[in-house]
Amino acid sequence: MLKKLLQPCLETKLVDFVFLDSGTGGIPYMLKLKEKYEGASCVYVGDTANFPYGEKSHEEIVKCVLEAGSKIQKKFNPKIIVIACNTMNVNALDILRDAYADIQFVGTVPAIKVAGDISEKRCIGLLATKSTCNHPYNQDLKNHFAADCKMVLRGDPELISFIEHESFTSTEEDRMKACEPAVKYFRENGCDTIILGCTHFLNIKNEIQMVAAPDIKVVDSVDGVVNRALSLYGALR
Repeated sequence: MLKKLLQPCLETKLVDFVFLDSGTGGIPYMLKLKEKYEGASCVYVGDTANFPYGEKSHEEIVKCVLEAGSKIQKKFNPKIIVIACNTMNVNALDILRDAYADIQFVGTVPAIKVAGDISEKRCIGLLATKSTCNHPYNQDLKNHFAADCKMVLRGDPELISFIEHESFTSTEEDRMKACEPAVKYFRENGCDTIILGCTHFLNIKNEIQMVAAPDIKVVDSVDGVVNRALSLYGALR
């Protein structure tokens, strides 16, 4: 729970990066950043008390994220907060930037441009939360970066719940089986690329790609987000 995570252990008043997500989805972003810059001081905050975000209204998401931002600022005073949750981003990133002007925020956005660059059939699939799928921001990205592509949307709270609660103790076979309905849906709709539009899916990206192979590619935004965070950090030093 967010309250418990922010109370106990770290005495440091200033850290370089805080990664905020509704649960475990953003962990791969933090691990990738630490891989590229071992000296970074990082804190990971999973707001599991309010999980899942993808089933909440816009107003509920904004309320939860602003509360998390306030606690993070008071406890850790970070230089940069990476919002490692697509649902938080599309609903509250601009609001966070206005509320905490002295903190740099890095958002995660669906890798629609990447999908548009590599799709041969010009049909791409967005796998995300229902909230992210319903947000017009994705259509704006598609119109800007992949205008000639058809984009198929799938909000999949069941798969997200599996990842959060079961995937870390499951077998590879269990994880592949959990991915099959989503991959089948995109395949039946003619997609040759799947965009992982919820950070939770990164925890089982290998399994999704194995089920999707050989005719469907899987893309994400990890490298772009981490490179942006490190670029901002370098400018602040």
